[in-house]
Amino acid sequence: MAKKSKAQAVIDELRAFGLEYPGAHTKSPWPGHLDLAVNDKTFAYLSGDGAEPHVGCKLPHSSDVALLLPFATPTGYGLGKSGWVSADFKPDDSVPIELLKEWIDESYRAQAPKKLLKELLARAGEVPPGKQKAAAKKKAPAKKAPAKKKR
Repeated sequence: MAKKSKAQAVIDELRAFGLEYPGAHTKSPWPGHLDLAVNDKTFAYLSGDGAEPHVGCKLPHSSDVALLLPFATPTGYGLGKSGWVSADFKPDDSVPIELLKEWIDESYRAQAPKKLLKELLARAGEVPPGKQKAAAKKKAPAKKAPAKKKR
């Protein structure tokens, strides 16, 4: 059995991370790619076996900051206009795995349907957006009426 390259180990780790999300699966729209998708919507483009490490994610909240990084560029085919960012590395480059996992998380949340996002939030014990006020009211102790003064 051939030893995995450092680059392939990184991509395999990112793919395994992405597959932990509710409803996530792989799809291979063209040779050389094994991308991550939810409800058949790609949320991470990942290079295939033997290729230099490549990750592309939809970053609706952090694309402007991500594009300041030396390894990041707007994703081709017009996707960059919609907030997609690509990261490309040479085989011996140091790859910021934790940052790329954050990108995968943001991209999943941008592409997943509400039902699966609720499942994700429930797994993590998070409160869905818009329900935070209701949750805070439930957690806050009931206010007692001020005691009446005796005369």
